[in-house]
Amino acid sequence: MKQLLLLLGGCALATPGFGQGSPLVDHNPLTWVGYMGDQQVTSKWAVHTELQWRRVDWGRTAQQLEGFLGAERVLTPRLKAAGGIAYAQTHRYGAYPTVADRPAPERRTYEELTLKTPWQRLVLTHRLRLEQRWLGARADNGQGRVQEWKFQQRVRYQLAGLFPLGGPVLANHGWYLNAYDELFVSFGRNASEDEFSENRLAGGLGYQLNLLARVELNYLQQFSRHARPDPASGREVVEVNQGIQLMLFYSLDFTRRRDQ
Repeated sequence: MKQLLLLLGGCALATPGFGQGSPLVDHNPLTWVGYMGDQQVTSKWAVHTELQWRRVDWGRTAQQLEGFLGAERVLTPRLKAAGGIAYAQTHRYGAYPTVADRPAPERRTYEELTLKTPWQRLVLTHRLRLEQRWLGARADNGQGRVQEWKFQQRVRYQLAGLFPLGGPVLANHGWYLNAYDELFVSFGRNASEDEFSENRLAGGLGYQLNLLARVELNYLQQFSRHARPDPASGREVVEVNQGIQLMLFYSLDFTRRRDQ
């Protein structure tokens, strides 16, 4: 428990400030639901699939839909490399929306490294991801068809921790505590002058259903800075959103089926 509290404290300190001046602050209650799975096809390779439904106003308004498809390669028992593609649609929401009535699409490729570092009962996971993003820009004040794809790059770092409650290691039908903090930094062409764009901080309770599946229910805080100021006032806009995140992790091991 002490290790998990240290992790949570470090995550809180990692949440950056929003800069100078008096920004417009938008608060949105979140309801995020998602699925994530790694389907093992050989001893070294796995197929990664992920789908996230993100909504605000406690589920009444769409925020974003995001899907991933990728491949993972085991480098060492603790280190993995991965890469793939993703697609996202961001909808109009909040007091200072960034898109018009039609969703804003995004195409993405990514590369990442994931390192697990056990620390007594606490298992820490470091994930470093580089993303190449193509942001769809519509004509007719955001109402028409996508006219161009603006290229932008982003780097993400996530620190996550898992702490079993029933013993030194997580077992079937076992409860655990988990927490993570993830920082997003945009850079390169079409990035804003202030590179920090988002930070997510979450923590909650998880349950290991069996060897293949587990579920987590987290309290989530999302700090997000808009790339452009509010058109009416010219002031910076930041979102300070809070809510719940429900995740299902379900993975298949096809190598075991071939061995049977």
